[in-house]
Amino acid sequence: MKEQIVAKFRQIMAFLNKDKNPYFFSIGLLVLGTLTVYTSPRSIPGFLLFVFAASSIYWLRMNRGIQLALAVFVAIILVPILGARNVFYLEVIFQIAVFSALALGLNIVVGFSGLLNFGYMAFYAVGAYLWAFFGSQQPYLLHSTVTTKSLNTPFFLAPDWFYLFIFLGVIVAAILGLILGLPVLRVRGDYLAVITLAFGEIVRQLANNLDKPLNFTNGPQGITPIQRPTMPEGILKVFNTIFDPVIGHRITDNQAYNILFYVIALLVVVAVIFVTFRLDDSKVGRAWTAIREDELSAGAMGINANKMKLGAFFVGASFAGAMGVLFAASRTFVSPETFTFLQSVQVLTMVILGGIGSITGVIVGATVVTLLNIQVLQSFSLFLSQLRQSDAAFLGFHFKNLSNQLDPSKYQRLVFGILLVVMMIYKPAGLIPAARRKRELTEGEGDDAVENEVARG
Repeated sequence: MKEQIVAKFRQIMAFLNKDKNPYFFSIGLLVLGTLTVYTSPRSIPGFLLFVFAASSIYWLRMNRGIQLALAVFVAIILVPILGARNVFYLEVIFQIAVFSALALGLNIVVGFSGLLNFGYMAFYAVGAYLWAFFGSQQPYLLHSTVTTKSLNTPFFLAPDWFYLFIFLGVIVAAILGLILGLPVLRVRGDYLAVITLAFGEIVRQLANNLDKPLNFTNGPQGITPIQRPTMPEGILKVFNTIFDPVIGHRITDNQAYNILFYVIALLVVVAVIFVTFRLDDSKVGRAWTAIREDELSAGAMGINANKMKLGAFFVGASFAGAMGVLFAASRTFVSPETFTFLQSVQVLTMVILGGIGSITGVIVGATVVTLLNIQVLQSFSLFLSQLRQSDAAFLGFHFKNLSNQLDPSKYQRLVFGILLVVMMIYKPAGLIPAARRKRELTEGEGDDAVENEVARG
């Protein structure tokens, strides 16, 4: 049965990739998905169709120039327009971009180097608190006797310092990655996981308790308000002039900021993907792979394992630092509860689900988990809540008697856990496995097949 499904799928892909079929299929899907979301701004199936249509640009065989043109058109034109009609969709895509960058950073540590890291959100927190501290009134509030009402200067730095702090977030988080890497060099396996888990909790507890004797983080209350960068002059007016007839209404300042942060997140993700691809296809990437496969053999071949491990933590942490700064500015609020151990597990789930060591797979994993978390489960919970408030019934059961404990949004971790168990059983290499990883898991199948043939003969 499984072989028949695979064969049928290959026939469909062969037809879609024949001659000009990919272009018609991809553009047709884009038109259908765009019209569905445009006419029904709250349609979940329509949004999922649009996401599938946008992803088809990548997995269909088309001319590279046409692929790039379609991708730029979707990212720069279609997404902002549809996001202006429904800000929630833009928020979902922004979250996908943020978690894609985080998952790509963790993939360097876990996928490329084989180092299990359960404290990755610590680097994310460092970037967020870096801009939260300097981009707010917090430097004036170090002493508990000072309050915001007694301040003459509203913010410590001008809002456009934000752009510089994206790069500073990269540097500071990378340095923190080196600091974490130093004790990690002495351990491996389960002990490595314990140390990184403890490191993540240490950073979170520091953020939770560094409000005394000097108030650096404002403790569990978090830091707010945090500055956003200034909106480029004339951008809002030009956007409204060009796209007002298409969107159907003039966008507000908040909607314009949502689009701005989406564009910045997109640029950061593109830079992260470029760096990751270059590293994967370099001497450094091959050294990381050698360490992951067999550290002793890698050392015997002249690879400095300690240096390469530190490099993996350095690069992986830097991506999270940049996204932390962006997160703080977009939310204008940070608190320790955002950077929990479960968030680190969620990013690790994205890496495993998409395919450990696979750049494309990790992005797909981040997309699937984010859509499940923010879009599907939340919308299903809202649907059940509406059923409870109605008089609807099915086979004599009245939905108003449905228990609140069955709310799907409360079982996100359970869903992710079941998803991981199923993936480990039926597709251990992930949705889109890396070529090296796929060979590792299938290298013995040929020998087994030969032995079976001999036994039957």
